[in-house]
Amino acid sequence: MATALQRLRAIHLYRHSLKNMLSWAVRREVFYVEHEKLRAEFDQLKGLDDPIQIDRALERGEERLRERLHPDPYIVPYRPGGSMYARNPPFDPSVHIHLDFGREGGH
Repeated sequence: MATALQRLRAIHLYRHSLKNMLSWAVRREVFYVEHEKLRAEFDQLKGLDDPIQIDRALERGEERLRERLHPDPYIVPYRPGGSMYARNPPFDPSVHIHLDFGREGGH
């Protein structure tokens, strides 16, 4: 029987493995095939009852994830570190915008 901590580790490992896979498999049809393989691996180990075996399987999975981490992972554009994060920061308050296109002076 898996402990609560082991369940959390397994969930964390699965989620981070999927996120890492998204960085490697940009095309969705490739991602779905790889996702099915990953899910099958997790389902195969789902029946483990011995806590020591569960820990070993989790350690192997975490090591495998570390070995396969993408060097430039995909980050959602609007999140910190994403490609569009703070792309258009607000203007400095000292900058004034004139919307009358050069006709300042009241003509």
